[in-house]
Amino acid sequence: MTAPPLKVLVLCTHNRCRSILFEAIARAEGGAALEVRSAGSEPAGEVHPATLEALTRAGIPTEGLRSEGWDSYEAWDPDLVITVCDRAAQEPCPLWLGQAHRLHWGLPDPSRLEGTKQNEAFTEVMASIRARLRDLSALATTHPRR
Repeated sequence: MTAPPLKVLVLCTHNRCRSILFEAIARAEGGAALEVRSAGSEPAGEVHPATLEALTRAGIPTEGLRSEGWDSYEAWDPDLVITVCDRAAQEPCPLWLGQAHRLHWGLPDPSRLEGTKQNEAFTEVMASIRARLRDLSALATTHPRR
């Protein structure tokens, strides 16, 4: 019998770049061990256009991605909540008060840059997300849930 997927909620303040990248990459590459969704404490209401462009360049589907508030997932009851805001940049980080385990994986915001630097930053952030997802998928298949 296969274990149910680890339910992961990825939070950032505006849910328009890093948390969206994490959700999209997880959907495309995360496998059956993870069910990932993203939200924000102060959602922007739209995904940053550069985020969608970076995902499209990488061949990752963008259908269904949207910037939404974390209240959409109060009843979803995630196993793990990951914040991705960059405390080094003095960004406010959302605080999840539910019962889930919590991790902070700070990522710089590539949407704040422009031109070639922005493309390079998206590539780096997406590579970091992929590496973290591999680790998370491995953990999800070997460790029991809460």
